[in-house]
Amino acid sequence: MKLKIYLLITIPVLLLLSGCGEKNEEPAEKKVKYIVKDNPVIPKFHADSALALIRRQVDFGPRVPGSEAHRAARQYFVQFLREVTDTVIEQNFTYNGYDGEVLSLTNIIAKINPDSAKRILLCAHWDTRPRSDMEKDSVLAKKPIMGANDGASGVGVLLEVVRVLSVNNPGYGVDIVLFDGEDYAKNDDFVMFCLGSKYFAANTDVKSRYIFGVLLDLVGDKEAVFKKEGTSLNFAPEVVDLFWSTSARLGLKRFSNERGKEIYDDHVPLNQAGLKTINIIDADLVGHQVTEERRKYWHTNSDTMENIGIETLDEVGRLLLNVIYSIRWYVE
Repeated sequence: MKLKIYLLITIPVLLLLSGCGEKNEEPAEKKVKYIVKDNPVIPKFHADSALALIRRQVDFGPRVPGSEAHRAARQYFVQFLREVTDTVIEQNFTYNGYDGEVLSLTNIIAKINPDSAKRILLCAHWDTRPRSDMEKDSVLAKKPIMGANDGASGVGVLLEVVRVLSVNNPGYGVDIVLFDGEDYAKNDDFVMFCLGSKYFAANTDVKSRYIFGVLLDLVGDKEAVFKKEGTSLNFAPEVVDLFWSTSARLGLKRFSNERGKEIYDDHVPLNQAGLKTINIIDADLVGHQVTEERRKYWHTNSDTMENIGIETLDEVGRLLLNVIYSIRWYVE
């Protein structure tokens, strides 16, 4: 049997119905729907390319706002995306940080089929944390993290996805957004987390522009486990079901049907703005809630390339491409 998942979105379309001697009726509303079916022809996701793209980011060093590595990475992303997409927008903004620091931040937005009204959003954060506050050593705790997994993994997967989209047109709109300023905050200071996604959600009509959104964060670990993140289930259970049922059909072993904990991440501002957005995240890394010592590297100096597994990247990339290229649109 072919899997069929029906999701509904409403887009108003004015139909002027007039008759002789009669008043025009109220504008009717057409419902644009999409169905997700098995597609036997899915473009290949090159996990080795995604791995190289992650390593390229790490080679810049910690991408902390205001640093030379941050500026170099931004230039690299913009150039890369301009070569493979129709439209690239640098959404620049400033934010008052700690101790009088003024942050210069940039969300990087790339568009496939920019004129299409039917769009989905894929996103990740590209900045890295300016402190390693999960380190026990007070000296190490002051150093910025390399962010191979926390930041670079999601970006690396999305850059490879957009490269595939550029040569295999999906036939509808896909926006890739790389958020800045996600990891600036000190622990438990929720106001200073997710600065880029908050700015994007406040300055973009995300609810009407996109059908749904997908956030990637911490998606590269060798032994990743992707549970159904709690906040995603609260806001967008049907989108979670879409992706996890597809992962089951594909036999992806790193995706678990278990409900995961709720994570405050870039999908929260998007959901609060009305866009149903899920977070694909290895959430047990957060707070070191794992038993394996190797995996206790979140917000430490050990967030390096040694933790990244090509098989994990392959599963995440394959899942995204299978959903993207299996969507079929129709109007009812």
